[in-house]
Amino acid sequence: MIRRVIQIEEDKCNGCGACAKACHEGAIGMVNGKAKLMRDDYCDGLGDCLPACPMDAIHFIEREAEAYDEAAVLKNKEEKAKAERSRLRQWPVQIKLLPVHAPFYEGANLLIAADCTAYAYAKFHDEFLKNRVVLVGCPKLDSTDYAVKLAEIIRQNAVQSITVVRMEVPCCGGLEMAAKRALEASGKRLPWQVITVGTDGTIRE
Repeated sequence: MIRRVIQIEEDKCNGCGACAKACHEGAIGMVNGKAKLMRDDYCDGLGDCLPACPMDAIHFIEREAEAYDEAAVLKNKEEKAKAERSRLRQWPVQIKLLPVHAPFYEGANLLIAADCTAYAYAKFHDEFLKNRVVLVGCPKLDSTDYAVKLAEIIRQNAVQSITVVRMEVPCCGGLEMAAKRALEASGKRLPWQVITVGTDGTIRE
């Protein structure tokens, strides 16, 4: 069908992203530092993005385009909102503040994470925190032996698995060792893994 949709002049676009933020339907995305109309059926033709552009790079045109799909736009908004929500399942999160026994430990997969990992790794919530109970600490800043408390948490609760997420820096080795000693001291044999995050925010193999 022929209808009114936006057109973005790439050579004028300065990559500020203001239009993408102004588009309530999610029709505009940023690709290689430039704004781009991602889907015709998300563009309602009302042009909330036009006044947001400081470079006058967006205009209306009449052309062949898919009809505006309000149902698809609403579904996309719901999926984005769901993806952006916090995956945190309990409070507190700091190892030194957590109780030894609590209902949220029962049947839980424990995530023992260094403080810095949540800041260094962009997908921390979705890839690490989702469906796990998190215990956070920094062996360099906390003057305590995590192993003792962690051992009691593992021993006294029906924990299913342990994942340690640490930074590649040497001080994080203390967190990994504390978790390892805690598991040994608990007398249990559980699935166990260690994931190391680099200071550049990537996972180290």
